[in-house]
Parts: sequence; structure tokens; C-alpha cells
Amino acid sequence: MTTTLYFPENIRSRFFNRKNGVSTGGFASLNCSVKVGDDPAKVRENMRRVAGNLGCTVEKLFVLHQTHSSIVVPVTSREPFEKTPYGDALVTNQSNIFLGIKTADCAPVLLADAQNGIVAAAHAGWRGAVGGILENTVQTMVEMGAETDNISALIGPCIAPQSYEVGEDMKEAFLQADAKASLFFVPAGAGTYRFDLPGYVLARLERQGIGAAEWVGEDTYALEKEYFSYRRSAQKGENSGRQISVIGLLDEALF
Repeated sequence: MTTTLYFPENIRSRFFNRKNGVSTGGFASLNCSVKVGDDPAKVRENMRRVAGNLGCTVEKLFVLHQTHSSIVVPVTSREPFEKTPYGDALVTNQSNIFLGIKTADCAPVLLADAQNGIVAAAHAGWRGAVGGILENTVQTMVEMGAETDNISALIGPCIAPQSYEVGEDMKEAFLQADAKASLFFVPAGAGTYRFDLPGYVLARLERQGIGAAEWVGEDTYALEKEYFSYRRSAQKGENSGRQISVIGLLDEALF
């Protein structure tokens, strides 16, 4: 990571890469999604390893069925979900549990107001970002007791602009939803553009007036040995695994 932004000691966060798991083939090795065609038993073991790295059990690791939406799910209890909800961000004021987001080019965003004890994890692909997932996440944090200028956000490994070439159709669809986004499309050739996803996510966060935000500067598409990439795998005619990004609030008296 190249980031200079760090969360305080009462926040534990990880941007896991694709290493140190048990999955094989195109899912090698720490694939954390059962939806992509991997062996469910291997995914369960990978999630167990993620939890172990965090110092918790799998039951304390909360995840979602992600759908590129603007839906935020508040977590107000340490008890596991009875049924995994649909959504693209989790927010909690509960200590000693962890919120996880799975990605493979989209931007994982971890947010924290350490002073007021509120943390969040958001999945921000271009659809979610333009649809308001980041604004909804910050708003939910504030409703739980966070103060906007106390919130810090780290954007994890995601596809970088040099790797993200898109067509005129996507650009036009995007600008219809957010005319301010034109600065994040740079011409790359006849009818093609390079889209700056991490820059756009940073801009949406900055519009909310949060205290600090930074991207870790790692390109999932380019770093094949380190990260899964949906675009890279699709170009090879393969399914892509998913890495997981996690954040939690620690209560040292209980942990």
C-alpha cells in the first residue's frame, strides 16, 4: 500500500489480497465468494482464514449479497444475520464484529469515525458510486452517531484508470446520472475513454465533507499475482474470484 492514512488503534482493517487460501485454478487462492463457481467448502475455509487473521470467528464476520445498489444495511447487534441481506454497504456501532465487502475491480471503501465508534464498509463500482452508495453510507453513519468531519475513508485496491477503458455508451450513461463526472473520463482513442474509478470515488466522498479520504494506489487489473480482477478474467473467458476488505471496531476490554 502507498497510503499515508491510517485508522486509530481501536479500528482493525484489512484489504486482503488473493493469497494464502485453499482455492485452486482461476480462483487461487483466497477466493471469498461462493457465487463465482468455486467449491463452497474451499470458500468456507478461506473465510475461516480471513476471520482467523482478524482474531475472530466466521460468525463475527458480516457480509452481504452485493448487487451494485445504493442500499446500506445497518448492523445493530453482534448476533449473526439470520439471512444474508442484499445491499452494498454495512454500517455498525457494535464492537468486536467485522464488516466485509467483496470485490474484483470495484472499489472497496472502509470508513471510520473512531472517536464516536462507528465503522462502515462499502462496495463502490461505477453503478453504485453514481447511484449514491457512498452518500448513503456516510448518512447512515451520521444517523448512528458519527460526525461527518470525523470520518476517514480508505479506498482499497481497485481497477486503475490506465486499465479501465470504456466506450462512449458508458460515458453517456454515466454523465446522464452525474454531469460532474466528465473530468474522470480521459480520451483513449476513437470513441473510447479511460475512466478514473478511484478518483471518482474520492470526489464523491469529498463532496460529503468527510475529514479525510485516500486511495491505496493498487490496480487490481495490473497486479495479477496479488488480486482478482473481473475485467482481466473476462478477457480470458474465465470467472474471477473475489477478495475481501474488512473493518471492525475493537473493544479491548472484551476482545
